Amino acid sequence: MSVTDKEREEIEKSSAPLIEHLIELRRRLIWSLGGFFIAFLVCFFFAKRLFNLLVIPFKWATQWAGLDPHKVELIYTAPQEFFFTQVKLAMFGGMVIAFPLIATQIYKFIAPGLYKNERSAFLPFLIASPILFLLGASLVYFFFTPMVMWFFLAMQQVGTNDQVQISLLPKVSEYLSLIMTLIFSFGLVFQLPVVTSLLTRVGLLSSQALAEKRKWAIVLSFVVAAVLTPPDPMSQCGLAIPTIILYEVAIWSSRMIERSQARDRLEREQAEAGSSVASNTPDAPST
Repeated sequence: MSVTDKEREEIEKSSAPLIEHLIELRRRLIWSLGGFFIAFLVCFFFAKRLFNLLVIPFKWATQWAGLDPHKVELIYTAPQEFFFTQVKLAMFGGMVIAFPLIATQIYKFIAPGLYKNERSAFLPFLIASPILFLLGASLVYFFFTPMVMWFFLAMQQVGTNDQVQISLLPKVSEYLSLIMTLIFSFGLVFQLPVVTSLLTRVGLLSSQALAEKRKWAIVLSFVVAAVLTPPDPMSQCGLAIPTIILYEVAIWSSRMIERSQARDRLEREQAEAGSSVASNTPDAPST
């Protein structure tokens, strides 16, 4: 059987009436929404504990600034502010917890429409994506959030005869928005090798094109960092520099994929050439 016949057979196996696709889509949506709703309820039940966990980088920043970490204080100025902050935190946590389930349901829905080699190529990226997101979130939690808060704490002013007392009293909603923005930004940037590798596998991108656009990528990294991060140079450089490093990793990953594809293509051509030679070889005369 030729390669074309195999592809045609896979297409026939994956074909299904429209109503079956809609039923399958509904089932996947129910699983995804159900998983998110359960994760949301769990995170909302532990919302205050999760918020206290997110305040720990703020305490580290106060230690860096030479202040007492036990006197960290956050405020809310509207009666409903802290409640909606907990809802927002529960939604964010629920999405993070339910993401592996949601990604799995998306993969199960589109997998029947893919070739066997495409399914085997897509699955590793499905595993790598949440791992890279967690790496970016960990970098934010353990380093960049304390660094950013230390930068803001350094702007405080001690009251004297000639100066007024200026203290940082962040609102709970604004602090949560800051750390969520940083986590989302870094988690999104850490997906760069995954996206470029997928585009390279399908032939929409090449390592040479990535290398040629390196200068533009550096400029774009600082522009995106200026948009996604707070308006301070430390957090902007903190996002731009890992982006540039990940861009270099994406170039290296694309080159590895291209070499692997070239090697597989050469082996396939050699196998086809060997089979054609064997089929054209005349049979030995019978005795």
